[in-house]
Amino acid sequence: MKSTYRFALAAGLVVASGVVSVLAAPDLPEQMATHWNAAGVPDDTMSKPVALALIPILTAVLLGMFAVIPRIDPLGENIAKFRPIYDWFVVGFTAFMAVVHGGIVAFNLGYEFDFVLLLLAAVAILFYLVGVLLDHVERNWFVGIRTPWTMSSPEVWEQTNALGATLFKLTAAVALVGLLFEEYTIYFLIVPVLVTASITVVYSYYLYERLEEDPSDV
Repeated sequence: MKSTYRFALAAGLVVASGVVSVLAAPDLPEQMATHWNAAGVPDDTMSKPVALALIPILTAVLLGMFAVIPRIDPLGENIAKFRPIYDWFVVGFTAFMAVVHGGIVAFNLGYEFDFVLLLLAAVAILFYLVGVLLDHVERNWFVGIRTPWTMSSPEVWEQTNALGATLFKLTAAVALVGLLFEEYTIYFLIVPVLVTASITVVYSYYLYERLEEDPSDV
């Protein structure tokens, strides 16, 4: 399947979100719940036109950015090496946004469910997809774990992103387990994410310094 078709699939998900907005609009309140606290209680609203348009438009803009990145990256030839995985991540991200939008619409139509749990489950799956992407990513300026040290060394890039791939997948697993502990679910996501971010930055610096001291060690 060519890249054009994969992006067409992602665009179809954006269009589907727009169609959901149009079809649901007559039955929705003028002020829609669009934000929930950690307890799953709505605590902020938006006007119906803004709430229905925001995510589809934002997703369309991001999809356009994803399409442009391989063309403008000075290391675009490296993105070409993992382009199918990149494209499928874009499809997965677009599906994530569609799920969030559909959840907001469904909640405001009166369907009873815990929106926060839905959101956290969707984020966990998205993080797993990030892990899959990092498993294949080649050095570039837009996609992957980019620190001064990964961008300065192909070896540091490869090993740091390999570690990041494992940690993001573990983060997804921990977050899904956290769904069983409703009161503390959010912490099962936030804490692993912060730990993953910290570890990958420190690890990339450590590897780079070790490479500088003795290139044969890395």
